Amino acid sequence: MSGRVLLVLLLSLYLTVGSVQSQGSSQDAFIIQYLERRLAQMEERLNHCEQNTVGVTQKTYDLSSEIRGYLSTLSVVRSEVKSLVDSVSVRVDRVERELEYLENKIPTQSDIEMEEALLEQQIKAAEQDLQKKKAKIKVEKDCSTALSQIKSLKIVKRTGDTSGSWFKDPSEGSAKVYLLSGIRNNTLLEYVSLQSFTERTTAPPAKVVQLPFHWQGTGHVVYNGFLYCHKADTPNQILKVDLLNGTVVDSTLLPGAGRLPVYSLNSNTYLDMAVDELGLWVIHADPEYGGNLVITKLDKGTLAVEYTWDTQCRSRDAEGAFLICGTLYVVYNTRYGGRSTIQCLYDIHDTIHSDESPVIFFPKRYTSHSSIHYHPGDKQLYAWDDGYQTIYKVETRRHDQVTAE
Repeated sequence: MSGRVLLVLLLSLYLTVGSVQSQGSSQDAFIIQYLERRLAQMEERLNHCEQNTVGVTQKTYDLSSEIRGYLSTLSVVRSEVKSLVDSVSVRVDRVERELEYLENKIPTQSDIEMEEALLEQQIKAAEQDLQKKKAKIKVEKDCSTALSQIKSLKIVKRTGDTSGSWFKDPSEGSAKVYLLSGIRNNTLLEYVSLQSFTERTTAPPAKVVQLPFHWQGTGHVVYNGFLYCHKADTPNQILKVDLLNGTVVDSTLLPGAGRLPVYSLNSNTYLDMAVDELGLWVIHADPEYGGNLVITKLDKGTLAVEYTWDTQCRSRDAEGAFLICGTLYVVYNTRYGGRSTIQCLYDIHDTIHSDESPVIFFPKRYTSHSSIHYHPGDKQLYAWDDGYQTIYKVETRRHDQVTAE
């Protein structure tokens, strides 16, 4: 259509130009130029209009295609919603049937009351049983001793790795000394006495025990001729080993243990065994109690758990701990080595309390301990102090005397 209009305009212009040229006047020439300019402007506007028409047509087509896509998606969504509604309807019917079934199965109020009474009886019986076990530990021995101070320091020897553990068998009549060097090994050295251990000779120790497994950490003890240790590559397995032939005679998995190092300054020790006047113990840290220390009394014969106490003593910044007469004493230090101090204790008898007891300082020696073991017969601590085998002489008093101070 625009082409026809342009043709008519050109024809009219041609006739006009011809007529004007025949007249040959200057005024007509000016009019012709004016008409030519107007014609060019009209031609430009017509081209612009045509381009706009093409653009609108394309947009209309695109919008139509987009609407068709939306309609298709809407149809799919509509089908999915209908399917979901049908599924919910089926589930509602099923729930109604199950509720009806449960209503028929719910016991009467009298039955519920009888079950609650039975449950209360069972809980009371379990609590009484635990109290009996705890009372048995309390009265097993007349143990009213508490730590009052650490009197003296004696460096016995320097041997083995930077970390390790050494101790005496605390059983009555035994003078043997044992050494386990490093944080992972399968060799135990046995000396007939402390004097034999301290002799600076090239003679081999009295006995070298090669174990059929590797132990981990520095929390081992020897009690009545048996080694109690944490088996390597297991989170919480405790082994009891007969040192006469190096064979495992019993083992147990300590519930809740092995998820955190027992002391944050000794990151390779997850179970720390201990012996005091009441028998065999194990110390560990439990993340469910904020990483605080937990102490468990074990039967030295069967490794059965007799009782477990959750303490308020933190494992953070701790380097070791030991027990005296059922009281846990936790030793703290710094990551860079410093003067060790006892800042927290926990008494299973509930006769002394941490907030009432003063801080106990070790003799001035600014290093760190990788293990500390108490010997109830000698009243001494056997410590591994940065590669040095060290003995601390401790002073003890009765509970009431410590509290009075």
